[in-house]
Amino acid sequence: MYKPLELFIGLRYTRAKRRNHFISFISLTSMVGIMLGVVALITVLSVMNGFHKEVRERILGMASHATITSARGGLKNWKEVIQLSKDHPHVVGQAPFVEGQVMLVNGKNVSGVILRGILPEYEPEVSDVAEHMEFGSMTDLQPGKYNIVIGKELAFVLGVSPGDKVTVVTPQTTITPMGTMPRFKRFTVTGVFEVGMGEYDRGMALVHMRDARKLQRLGDAVTGVRLKLDDLYLAPKVSRQLASELPGLYRISDWTRQHQNFFSALAMEKRMMGIILSLIVAVAAFNIVSTLVMVVTDKQADIAILRTLGISPRSIMAIFMVQGTMIGFIGTLLGIAGGVALALNLEALVKWVETTFGYDFLDANVYYISELPSDLHWDDVSLISTSAFIMTILATLYPAWKAARTQPAEALRYE
Repeated sequence: MYKPLELFIGLRYTRAKRRNHFISFISLTSMVGIMLGVVALITVLSVMNGFHKEVRERILGMASHATITSARGGLKNWKEVIQLSKDHPHVVGQAPFVEGQVMLVNGKNVSGVILRGILPEYEPEVSDVAEHMEFGSMTDLQPGKYNIVIGKELAFVLGVSPGDKVTVVTPQTTITPMGTMPRFKRFTVTGVFEVGMGEYDRGMALVHMRDARKLQRLGDAVTGVRLKLDDLYLAPKVSRQLASELPGLYRISDWTRQHQNFFSALAMEKRMMGIILSLIVAVAAFNIVSTLVMVVTDKQADIAILRTLGISPRSIMAIFMVQGTMIGFIGTLLGIAGGVALALNLEALVKWVETTFGYDFLDANVYYISELPSDLHWDDVSLISTSAFIMTILATLYPAWKAARTQPAEALRYE
């Protein structure tokens, strides 16, 4: 024999035709249960990864990876900040901005929004809002013309369309003979965008940076500089490095801080869903326990004969561990193959089902994300398969230990 005795007998028990067909059925259901559990885990986590990626990209399409602002009001040396960031190997885009809270008024319709002043030639380097324009273009924002670009939902709330006028009211006040009055300015709506996030489609408006500076009386200063990185997960590290190299005191922020609660909730949701779905694998592993207990009872005479031939209790235990492990290994392997194949082709499969049966899983009129995205992470596959395999190994310990305690004389007494 070229293989260990325990492995040979364990594999023999696994593939041999059993007299008890019920035990074979339980073994098959255990294998299928593990396979379905692994498939479900890989598919669901891939879909959740896809949704998280889609939401993250939509948020970062308007928000920046990192932001550097002055700790004492306006940032006057913003050109120095941009020049320094260009020399950093991980920074691929930078843009100055002016930002503040204002009210947009059109007749009786009023809405509070974030007014962001941008430079149209710099903005594509840090955001993709230009790719989501429903009407107009970012180049319509010309200095001194007081044009404004707003979100689609905001346009609906205000009841305006391209070419209409809106009044921008700022918190700053102006002293007049009539008393203290809020500062306001009429802007022309020249564009409407839709990025698919209500936070921005409903609460964001864009104007030229020079117009925003005049409105907020910042002079030559800006609110800060937005940065885009080649690796968004390096945002905290890179922003701190740049701030430490600049003279003076600065306030730094990045996307992980700006939306920390939201992304933490998504991560928690993914972990809890993984734990809940792993119970499917746990149930299948418990089936392995029942299978091996019945096998041990059925093989009492065989165990006794092997013991009388000199096989140690440890070897008996190894035999049944091999049998249970093979069930788990095959089930896990089939689950990986099925889960990976389903996750990689899920979008095409969903589209086929929707076309065939005329049913939309995610109605575009209700959900911002109307497609079912899937993003397969191989580290998730590795974690799922390892966890499932370890569960099956642990499930074999008690039945194998029970078999090792079999006494030959007791087992052969009634044979």
